[in-house]
Formats: sequence, structure tokens, C-alpha cells
Amino acid sequence: MAASYGRPVTTIEPGDSTASDDAQSVLDEARAVLDPLEQRAGVDMEALDHARRLLLVHAHPDDETIGTGATMAKYAAEGALVTLVTCTLGEEGEILVPGLEHLAAGRDDALGPHRADELAVAMEALRVTDHRILGGPGRWRDSGMMGLPTNDAPGCFWQADLDQATNELVKIIRDVRPQVVITYDPNGGYGHPDHIQAHRVTVAAVERAGDPTRAPEAGEPWEVAKLYWSAIPKSFLQAAIEAMRDTPNNIFEGVESADDLPMGVTDEQITAQVDATGHLDAKLAAMRAHATQISVDGFFFALSNKLGFQAFGLEHYTLARGEGGAGEGPHGWEPDLFAGLA
Repeated sequence: MAASYGRPVTTIEPGDSTASDDAQSVLDEARAVLDPLEQRAGVDMEALDHARRLLLVHAHPDDETIGTGATMAKYAAEGALVTLVTCTLGEEGEILVPGLEHLAAGRDDALGPHRADELAVAMEALRVTDHRILGGPGRWRDSGMMGLPTNDAPGCFWQADLDQATNELVKIIRDVRPQVVITYDPNGGYGHPDHIQAHRVTVAAVERAGDPTRAPEAGEPWEVAKLYWSAIPKSFLQAAIEAMRDTPNNIFEGVESADDLPMGVTDEQITAQVDATGHLDAKLAAMRAHATQISVDGFFFALSNKLGFQAFGLEHYTLARGEGGAGEGPHGWEPDLFAGLA
């Protein structure tokens, strides 16, 4: 069946949220930032009309922008099909916008639909026209941070049946037919249960999608050429620690070394660096769209000021499956995730 890649696939559109007028005004302000950004007109296309196809699997709205937003914007601008799969609506997230506290899980429990609206605005900023919620909106709920009672809630992603969740992603992989897939490492980057589950589901789905004996109802088999884990070099984290030292609201307070953090890998473990500094306007606009989760006065923007915005346009990956292409620079990192592919 033909798929429409010229508009978002998710069934939650901006304005459908149960949030208040205040919440809608926050979204309108975020969308206003997009006005200077040239938007590509939506057109209906088949996946194979795109020579390069990239699929990313993230746990919650905003995860995609923080870790891979510049990469997404770069490849979308270059004409690649960029497909985002988000596993939950992030219902258990914190709320940083005064006046929107009523959306919280313990009150109106309306944060999920609002974050879906934020995600749609962020995708406009990144020019990503194909974004989907795994299994459909609300199929699996945000599990909350590791160790919280919400980890045991029926219907949360941490408790998802791995076979069912995997088959949902197999359908998307066989529909989109990406050469390159991105998700988290086995620890989910920093140990969040939904990130870990996203890793498990993605690894299993990439394997299953190419097996003609598995899930035949999900479409024709498709072999993913390269699977990457998003990564943060410890050298980058160490620079951040130094940059934030002696600053107000330093989240690295008391941390002297990147080795003491629950995230980050050595530079030797990195295999690719995508230089998307030319697309920082899109990434920053997408970050602003996720207003309930990312404050323009908060850590990420403070860090970008300290390190220089250019650093936020360099995103890093570790090749977990497939053959790497030619590297460059002092580390021999691939400059292109499609390097080595015909």
C-alpha cells in the first residue's frame, strides 16, 4: 500500500490536545519561531522515491531533538526520507512551564497529548514529515524514571510485550525500508527504562524485519544495512563539566570527571560524527517547541552558550550493525551515516 510521506502520520494533530488555552498559546509561540524557516510543501511519495532513508526510534517526545535533531534536519534538508518513531507520549515528564502544571500525570493527566502537539511543532522545525507513534498514540505509556512505581503500571512501555512491540516496529521498517536505523545503546543512554526498551525493540525489529519467516503479515522483508546507537563522547561531557563549573544551577555540581556520569562513551567507541552545524536554527527551534521539557533559560541553552552553539550541531554515533564507510579526521570517524552504502 502506498504511504504518504508528505505529512505527519501520527493521528494527533496540533490543536487536538485537551490542554488549556495557556497550553495552546505556548505551542503558538513555538510555531511562530518557524516563520523565518522555509518550509517544504508536502507531497505524497513512496518510501523508495527517496534514495536515502533514515529511521530513528526514540522513547519520548523531545528525545529526538536533544540527541539527534541536527542530524534529522540535515538529512531531511538533503532530500532523504527521515522517519521518526516515538514509543510513548511522555506522559510522566516534568513540566517546566508555569501555569501548565495541571497537565501532570497526578492532576489532569493531559501531558501526553500536549507533548504530541509539541512534537508536531518540533518536526515542522526539523522539516521531518513522517513521524509516528509506535502502535498508535496511547498504545504504550511513559514508564517514568527507573525505580519509580510507574515502572510497574499496566500498559507502560517498560512492561510492553517485547514480541508485540517488535512486530509494530517491523511493520514500519518494512514500510519505510530504511538503509540506516538509529536508536539508543543497551543502557538507553543513561538508564531510563523506556530508552532501554526502545533499544531492545529496535535491535529485535531490525533482525526480524529481514527474516522472511518472521511476521509475514507485516510486509515484504527488508534488510537494514546499518544500525547506529546515538552517543555522547566523554570528551564532550568533560568540556561541558568544565564550561558549567562555578555557574548558577550547575547540574554537574560536585562532578569532576565525565567518568562519574551515567552516560557517555570514550572517543574510541564513537564511529561517526555528523556535522550538521548548518542546521542549528532548526534544532534550536525544535528545542523551543518542546517547551514543557526544555527551558530556554535552562541547562541546554546555557550549555550551548558556554560551549558555543556549533557544538550542538555535532552529533555522534556508534555503529552496532553493518559495515562502516570511509572515515576522516583525527579519529577516523565516518562523516556520513550512509557512508559505504551504494
